[in-house]
Amino acid sequence: MATLVKVDVVSDVLCISKNKAYQVMRMINKELERKGFITIQGRVPLDYLKMRFNLSDEDFSQRSC
Repeated sequence: MATLVKVDVVSDVLCISKNKAYQVMRMINKELERKGFITIQGRVPLDYLKMRFNLSDEDFSQRSC
């Protein structure tokens, strides 16, 4: 089962404002909907976020903006 993350995680990991994080989340959810997936507003799959932004697990443990 996919782990869904909220805006706080997206904002922290990408070192962006919450407003920009919401924009990124909308973009990701639109991409997933075009691929036929069901999405939940305000949440994005962690694995897809990592893949889309080329992030590793180390990027999550070394959050320094």
